Amino acid sequence: MAGGHIRAVVEGYRPCAAMVATQCIFAAMTLWVKAAFAGGMSPTVFVVYRQAVATLVLAPIAIVSNRSMLKDMRLGMKGFFLVFMAALFGATVNQNLCYQGLHLGTSSLATTMTNLIPAITFAMAVAVGQERVNIKEVASIAKVLGTAVCIGGAITIAFFKGPKLLKLSLHDSYMLTPSSSDWVMGALFLIGSSSCWSLWLILQAPICRSYMDPLTLSAWTCFLSTLQSAAVTFFLLPNRSSWKIHSLFELSCYIFAGVFGSGVVFYLQSWCISVRGPLYSAMFTPLCTVVTTALSAVVLHEELHIGSLVGAVAVVAGLYVVLWGKAEDARKGRGPDQSKDSTDGTARSDAQLDVEHTLAAPLLAGAARSQAPS
Repeated sequence: MAGGHIRAVVEGYRPCAAMVATQCIFAAMTLWVKAAFAGGMSPTVFVVYRQAVATLVLAPIAIVSNRSMLKDMRLGMKGFFLVFMAALFGATVNQNLCYQGLHLGTSSLATTMTNLIPAITFAMAVAVGQERVNIKEVASIAKVLGTAVCIGGAITIAFFKGPKLLKLSLHDSYMLTPSSSDWVMGALFLIGSSSCWSLWLILQAPICRSYMDPLTLSAWTCFLSTLQSAAVTFFLLPNRSSWKIHSLFELSCYIFAGVFGSGVVFYLQSWCISVRGPLYSAMFTPLCTVVTTALSAVVLHEELHIGSLVGAVAVVAGLYVVLWGKAEDARKGRGPDQSKDSTDGTARSDAQLDVEHTLAAPLLAGAARSQAPS
């Protein structure tokens, strides 16, 4: 009994650990890629190489892992259309807009704009019926307020510096403002990127319900986005010299972004969405800003400010408020990913049953159990 309870608790925290790891990878990659862009790397070429490396890593693993079920790796027309659209918006368009914005702006601006994803995803999820808002329910209020607190905290980190943590000397202006047209264009690109990523998160719910293997799904996504990105790059940069790799640092950037930024992250995101839903995944996005701020201080020797500390506390507090709301929904059997029983009489797979079992166990089990039913 005790061993089973501990194992259930550990299993319940796996999605949380996966999303924290995902945001750490995003933060490291943002700083690495920004440095490579400063050295002359092309954003559009970078997307192609990143996705190609991810495909080379994921495809063999997916084939070996599913060698006894190779027929199940076929998508069909409907599945191919869904995955093609997910690859188009979640990888090709999203990444090209994101890295053009990063190239024109700064890493701080890039990580800040990604914090729009929870709000955009929440609105999209409500619009398509994947999330419900009832102002009479405490859980719904918690999710709305938690989302607002998370976004506010992340924006505070990036735009409101305040006095230094160690040396309290006030600056003339705490608020960072756009200084050029490149900054404005970069911000617009990043807003578009956040919208595309939110749409990708929403698309994962119907895809994962009918195509349950996140590893194979990630391999298909990376492969299709490689072809899509290559077509875009050949159109925008017909000169062959644009494809040359100029340094070992640039090559290492391609490899890290492909293996971890696309391969590992796409797998973790798809798996987490299949068991917790798109809003849960999107709510961890503000952590990338926190981690980027910390890495900038350590790696780039940037000074931390009071605004960064206040924003980090707000982000963590907001996350726990939303997670509490999600736990309440799961405890009452209102998880967004709980699909209705199939009407065609076909039996559900073990993977689908595992998903439903995971949804039935709230992440914050202790907090959920302490609340009496309303």
